[in-house]
Amino acid sequence: MIRYDPEIQALYRRYCLPARRYLKLGGAVLRMSPEEYEPFVHALSSDARAVTDAELTILFEGSWRERRTAAWLAAVSRRDHFRGRLGALLLESEVCCAGGAYCVALASFGTARDADLLAAYLDRYLHRPDLAYDQPTAMGALAYIDSVLHSDRASHLLQEGGLWRQWFQDAPRIRLACAVIDECADT
Repeated sequence: MIRYDPEIQALYRRYCLPARRYLKLGGAVLRMSPEEYEPFVHALSSDARAVTDAELTILFEGSWRERRTAAWLAAVSRRDHFRGRLGALLLESEVCCAGGAYCVALASFGTARDADLLAAYLDRYLHRPDLAYDQPTAMGALAYIDSVLHSDRASHLLQEGGLWRQWFQDAPRIRLACAVIDECADT
């Protein structure tokens, strides 16, 4: 259950809101100019060192903005003891826009346990093409860990007839989006 209270709001203002950080955690940080990137990374690193475990725990009870920020702060500060919480939040998929951050944090920890958590998510949600959540990011994170550990946890999902290929074939979102594009292009 998501908590909304003054404590979360104070932490939101402290860790999520500066420069609208929560919007930049993910793909946007990769597209920043050097002039934007350097101060962003410095501020994120500073806050990752300053945030306490208790504050991270509270942020993980907030909405997607707080959860996304908490995942990155945990990853940057190498607090892999939040691994179980990140895995549980990913499996619950309770809020939008945070799952990718959980995947990135798990990939940054990069252990076999992190790979197992990502694989558990994929084993559950690749059976549900109607729920297009964070499957691509989770698959990318799992493949990344495989490359670092020289393991092959993702191989059974990627092989011919594997869940990944089946999910992509059945996932309606991209098929419907392409249909809209085709319809617009033909008018």
